[in-house]
Amino acid sequence: MKVSELKPTRVFSIFDEITKIPRPSKKEEKIRAYLLDFAKKHNLDAKTDAVGNVVITKPATPGHENAPTVILQGHMDMVCEANDKSFNFETTPITTVVDGEWVRAEGTTLGADNGIGVAASLAVLTDPDLVHGPLEALFTMDEETGMTGAFGLGEDMINGDILINLDSEDDAELFVGCAGGVDTVCTFHYNRSFAPKDFHYFRIAVAKGQGGHSGGDIHLGRANANKILARFLFDLSKEHEIAISEIDGGNLRNAIPRAAHAVVGVHTSHKESVRVALNKYAADIADEYAGIEPTLEITMESVDVPDFCLDTESAISLVRAVYSAPHGVVSMSREIEGLVETSTNLASVKMGTDNTVVVTTSQRSSVNSRKWDIANQVEAHFLLAGAEVKHGEGYPGWKPNMQSPIMAIASEAYKELYGVTPKIMAIHAGLECGLFLEKYPHLDMVSFGPTLRDVHSPSERMHIPAVERFYEQLKLTLTKVADLKK
Repeated sequence: MKVSELKPTRVFSIFDEITKIPRPSKKEEKIRAYLLDFAKKHNLDAKTDAVGNVVITKPATPGHENAPTVILQGHMDMVCEANDKSFNFETTPITTVVDGEWVRAEGTTLGADNGIGVAASLAVLTDPDLVHGPLEALFTMDEETGMTGAFGLGEDMINGDILINLDSEDDAELFVGCAGGVDTVCTFHYNRSFAPKDFHYFRIAVAKGQGGHSGGDIHLGRANANKILARFLFDLSKEHEIAISEIDGGNLRNAIPRAAHAVVGVHTSHKESVRVALNKYAADIADEYAGIEPTLEITMESVDVPDFCLDTESAISLVRAVYSAPHGVVSMSREIEGLVETSTNLASVKMGTDNTVVVTTSQRSSVNSRKWDIANQVEAHFLLAGAEVKHGEGYPGWKPNMQSPIMAIASEAYKELYGVTPKIMAIHAGLECGLFLEKYPHLDMVSFGPTLRDVHSPSERMHIPAVERFYEQLKLTLTKVADLKK
């Protein structure tokens, strides 16, 4: 069966169109053009602002003009991760697969985060049978790499009273709070040195990790490929003189790194002992992550003598810093059971063209002071290792409002449809709601969506039955709001 034939057909047919449109973060031109063309085709008013956000409006169903205006909100961009590094997300549509009760992509992220939220909004705007009040559909750009759209949202873009964020990932759960976040970027400077000719060089690689969302999946204990690689290099440096000519791991600040590699040299007399050590290490890692990382691989292959290496002092400082850097859950919430309060993600290690190695990390917390505490701890750690450290601008969290009227309405809608009262939750991942609330403090907000799993990785998948429940809940929620008066 094709994705476009799944039910609800209106939602899935639009989602299928969206999956065919390249939309990496910061490169949303094609999806923006699609949205504006969609509005024109359906005789709906649309506008954009200076940063590239899009708002499409639809008047109320006759007789419901005085209901509160509802803003449906999702983001245009998607995380672009592929098993094949040569896959070009800027030019190549992803290939979707219906796999039992799930939709996934062939070897890449699916982009249901947040393509399904965008599709649901557009389906609502074109549903002729839906009773609703005034609607504004807000589509933001660059949510995944900086929330640029939410930060730069034009003052006159939205005028609603209620905002429904469609960027959550669990059926039968309503989200009324999220973590704030900040990036910490650490830059090492090194001098080039000649690669020793009497060394044997290996490419040591960690690959096929589960990865996942650095907020939603950080508590699962999945392997961080950067840490796995650095641990072996540290052990190796204690036994042998090593030379490092190349190191690379991870890609995105909000994804747990699935792969990393380094080109490392040891004296030719030690090459066999290094092979033995790696085999033992790979067995240890397989045992440690049994049941968590079923596909993780650690491999070694001989390579030619490189053109240069990092100077020894810089290489050792880098390895020690990455190995010992904090990663994972720092603390759990004392207010909401099972919620991660504070975490940090050692996201990527990248060599620059200017004799630098850049280590990017990301910190999250639902408590602002704790967010900056862990960010400063990461800063102190890398300063001790000799790196230059800078923090990003960061984004605010969204403090839960347990008396939210729209939360109560959305909860009632789900229970009425399915006989189950949804859980009221906060999410450790970042949502744009905190930024909206800073600009529009009057907004009453809730977030919900269908079940997604392993987002931000090529294992991303979406539960088909949950999409129908999500869309029916959204429609009934809007109908209930339509019966209210401002």
